[in-house]
This record gives sequence, C-alpha cells and structure tokens, in this order.
Amino acid sequence: MLKIYKRIRQTLTHSLLAIAATAPVVQAQGLGNSPYSALGLGEQYTSGNVTNMGMGGIGISNASPFYLNLQNPALLARRTRFTVFEVGLMGQSKSLTQNLNGGTQSQRDFGGNLGYLALAFPANSRWNMSLSLRPYTYVDYSTRQYRPIGSTIYEAEYNYTGRGGLNKAAFASGFRIGKNIYAGAEAAFVFGNITNTSDSRVLINETNVGVQDTRVARLNRANYSDIVWKLGAAWRPKLSTNWTLNLGATYDPQTRINATETDIYQQTTLTGLAISSPDTLRYGANGRATLPQQLHFGLSLERNNTFLVGIDVGFQKWTQFRTVSDQPGNLTDGLTVATGLEYTPKANSTRYRDLITYRAGFQYNQMPYRVAGEQIKDINGSVGISLPLGAYLVNHITVSVVGGQRGVLTGSQIREQYVLMALGFSLNDWWFRKQVVD
Repeated sequence: MLKIYKRIRQTLTHSLLAIAATAPVVQAQGLGNSPYSALGLGEQYTSGNVTNMGMGGIGISNASPFYLNLQNPALLARRTRFTVFEVGLMGQSKSLTQNLNGGTQSQRDFGGNLGYLALAFPANSRWNMSLSLRPYTYVDYSTRQYRPIGSTIYEAEYNYTGRGGLNKAAFASGFRIGKNIYAGAEAAFVFGNITNTSDSRVLINETNVGVQDTRVARLNRANYSDIVWKLGAAWRPKLSTNWTLNLGATYDPQTRINATETDIYQQTTLTGLAISSPDTLRYGANGRATLPQQLHFGLSLERNNTFLVGIDVGFQKWTQFRTVSDQPGNLTDGLTVATGLEYTPKANSTRYRDLITYRAGFQYNQMPYRVAGEQIKDINGSVGISLPLGAYLVNHITVSVVGGQRGVLTGSQIREQYVLMALGFSLNDWWFRKQVVD
C-alpha cells in the first residue's frame, strides 16, 4: 500500500507543478476566450477522462479494467480488485474568426486547466466506488462592440466580459447485478461562481465644450452550490467466446440548484472613479437555477480487451434551463453523436509494445446556441495513445489530441478552430489484500 501512496504523491507533485506553471493562464482564461460561454452557465467540460477523449469521447457503454470511467457510474463495477488513482491535465489552443464591417477579424488564444482528480476502489467483488473532483463549466469571454446612436454623429462603445465557472465534487457507486447487468449512481456537489460585467459609454470627447466621456457599468455575480444526480445502467451479453456486446445508458434528471445573485449598476469615469452611488438591484438574493435533463446511450463491440469500437448518442434539453432569477436562457436543445475505437495488440502479453493502446474517434455536436436563427455545430476528430508504466505494466500515461471547429464563417457567427491536448496518469495497485506469512 505504501507504494501507491508514493506514486500518488509523485504524480500529485508533478501535476501541481504543471498547474502552478500555468496558473496565470488558468485564472485569466480557463481554456481560452470563448464568446459562446456567455450563454447559460458557460461551456461544459467533457465528462470523459483523457482515455475517452482520444476515442471521440465515447464511454457510456465501454470501460476497461485498467482505466477509470466517470461517464457511466454503473461501469465502475467492471473494475477488478485494483484501486486506481487518476490525474488529467488539459490545454487548448484556438483561433477565433468573425466577419465584421466588410472584413475579417481574427484572434488567437490559449488556456489550460486541471482536468480531474479521481480515485476508485472496490468494496467487494461486485461493488466499486469512486471519488472525483473536476471542473464542470467555465465562463471566459471578452468582447467589444461599437454602434451608432440614432441619427447623431456619435457612437456608443459596449464592452462585455465574463469569468468563473462551476466545479463538481462527486461520489459514485457501481454494482454488478447478476452476471452481465450493471447499475450505478452518482451524487455530486456542484459549486462555484460566475461574474458577468458589461459597460457602455458614448464616444464624445468634445473637451472644448466641457463634455467628458462617462461609463455606465453593470456587474452581475451568481454563486452556486447544490447536489445533482446521475443514474447509469449497462448490459454486457457475450456474443461468442471472444466477442462481447456492450450496451449502456445514463440519465441526468432536471435539477434546480440553489444560488445567490448580486446585480449592481454604477456610473464611473473612464479611469473607474465613481460618479454616482451604486444602484443595487439585487444583493445576495436567493434563487434557484434549473439544470436540464440529459440522456446518453452507448453501444460498443469488444474483443477480449484488445479491440473495441463503439458509438454514443446524447440528448440535452437546454430549453429547460432557467437562470437564478427564473428567466429563460435563450438556449436550444443539444445533440451529441460520437464514435471511436481502441486497439491493444495483445492485452495478456508481457512484451511492452504489445501493451501500448491506440485510440481514434470522431464527434458531432449540435450546440445549445443559436446565432441569427442558425444552430451552432461543433465537429472534431481525436487520436490518443496509452503507454504502460511500472514493474507490472499496469500503470499508464495517456496522451490525447482533439482537433475541431465550432461555428462557420458566415453571417455574424464566430468560427472557433481549436486543438485540445490532454495528458493523463493512471496508477493501479492492489490495496485491500490479506498479507500471507510464509
């Protein structure tokens, strides 16, 4: 048991050093400037681990004895007697482009963050549990607009910024019922805050008549904290000696989460000095935001832990979303379709190269955002590789790369082209075993 403690300590040390090195980026940008994160509760992080990300994000029906699956709690029961500790790190480079005023404007951005910390362990041969901490959503945007004021010679400047996000600390439990049927549940504490600020001013600057520019600013801050649930189920019938069919499903019920909200207006100078007292519309007002119902289904075909191919489909009812003040979020329902494959040359071999795992995948998303009546699409492809480590080659370091595009360069849409890189560590050990004295 002391060995895994040492491994966890070493992994945490290296992970924290990596996080510290990117801390200014994390605090300022999350995963980079994303104008779409201004809507709802922001951009959602992927629910899959680094291994899932390399194969299109599939994980509703498939799981491995050597890696942790956090997408379907039922599949925790597929794990063996080993305890596993996992760490994931993510970084994203993106290019944002938009057609404006007859021309094209572009911006490049980069951000990084801790992907997750997770620990899973067996209670008995049929029951496994997990603890995890991961970011759930992030808000990170900064935009500026200029608009003419009626028939005057003046124009107004509008600035919009947002920062923050939600985190999720979860406990999950999976059970094997009978020979091939699995059921599980996850209870998660969602917490965090989101701050949106906006300001406007009329561009006058006529100092000869004694008129100075002033700014009207608004600050909206919401703090969230509550429990959310997820249910999962899976069935793994044997098709033959070598082939297994995997079926899985998860359900996130519509949930109302507690929150407090502060909303303040104030008139200031361009340097930020107050001209008038703040006008507080709401200060620490209690409310409840509504998270939407989500359904995910998965199907995969597996050959003795050496080859797997699968497909996942997910439905998100974002039209059910409501803000803290019970206002609609102007979102539309989302759809996710993902497919991926995984290949390990010879899972029961002792040769190193036979135990390297290769992955590839594809994902299509209809995002819950509409611009000028057009629903935003996100299409990406991914590859990944896992390299075994340790004395018995049961530990792994995993690298996954996801490249894709969100939105198209037509009308007022913003096109995001991105490359997401993820690094994961998976440490396995047998914790709860009886010592035998010879």
